[in-house]
Amino acid sequence: MSIGDLNDLFLISIVAVLAPILVDIPRRIRIPVVVVELAGGILIGPYGLDWATENTLVVFLASFGLAMLFFMAGLELDFVRVRGRPLTLGVAGWLLSLGIAIGIAAALQAAGFVVSARFVGVALSTTAIGTLLPVLRDRGELASPFGSLVIGAGVAGEFGPIVMISLLFGNSADRGVTTALLAAFTLIALAAALLALRARPPRLVRLVEETMEASGQLAVRGSILILIGLVYLASEFGLDVILGAFASGIVVGAMARGPEARGFLAKMDAVAFGLLIPIFFISSGMGFDIGSVFTDAKVYLRLPVFLALFLLIRGIPTLFYSELGVRDKLGLAFYSATCLPLVVAITEIGVRTGNMHDYTATALVGAAMVSVLTFPLIAKAVRPATA
Repeated sequence: MSIGDLNDLFLISIVAVLAPILVDIPRRIRIPVVVVELAGGILIGPYGLDWATENTLVVFLASFGLAMLFFMAGLELDFVRVRGRPLTLGVAGWLLSLGIAIGIAAALQAAGFVVSARFVGVALSTTAIGTLLPVLRDRGELASPFGSLVIGAGVAGEFGPIVMISLLFGNSADRGVTTALLAAFTLIALAAALLALRARPPRLVRLVEETMEASGQLAVRGSILILIGLVYLASEFGLDVILGAFASGIVVGAMARGPEARGFLAKMDAVAFGLLIPIFFISSGMGFDIGSVFTDAKVYLRLPVFLALFLLIRGIPTLFYSELGVRDKLGLAFYSATCLPLVVAITEIGVRTGNMHDYTATALVGAAMVSVLTFPLIAKAVRPATA
């Protein structure tokens, strides 16, 4: 570890500390903290003031932060809350969105607008459930009927693309083998979740409780072990590590339910959102070429198109939510179209594998950043919190 590595990490830490402070200043308009983190990364990065670079240490921590982001998304999912109609509508709506997205992306590919319809189509069908959960929690709508519908749509809009990433963009050249490995991985993850639910030896439970406020921290250490284990297993199976991270969160979440788990969840929040996840988003901002948004016609002509497609593709399925009024449907459409983390991950894979141009990736990430900044605010404006 060099002095330069520490200097870059120090600047990233400054941005991470300033982000929640800056978010708190405009109290009437709550900007998601991820937007400030991305903006801070742009500011200090090579395309901004050029104070910091993505060195080996930063890249490693950012990769761990990406895994932790999807671990937390899986951890916070409560399938009991969204089972039934919310989840059914969410899955059906996402499948409809995926079909529309692939069709539109295929037309864009034929027109030379994009390279790969698969990559762009999957990116356009995503939803940032990790961003929406805090918004709904702050509004007191997390447990409301409307909140359940948003979570159902968000679960499908995040889990579906994660599976598609592993199935279509994994390391294996044989899709049949990839599908079999995906099925095997799913069975292993389900078995781990069932084991976690049923295997509760009294001595182990006692040790977990005793170390919760001590240096042992067995619950946190065990969760990190499950995260790394399933990420490693997914990687060995040729699947994307995001799937392993998401699955590990679901497994740990199956154990961490009820009032007694609040202390543990708070600790995982601290590890994830206090350290690793901010590094991922700030690092992503450092790699974002903000200048091209205003100077490169290939970027600034694509960005508004992608932003409109996010809303169109994820908004159309809300027309089939018969129990919702017009304002609620509009709110659900804007919430469902909010995306970013998966778009960042998909574009990184696309550029790395030659299936996406740099300017397309920049336009997609830029549109996703705008969606995070504006769509939740519009959703809050078009429907009252008590609806």
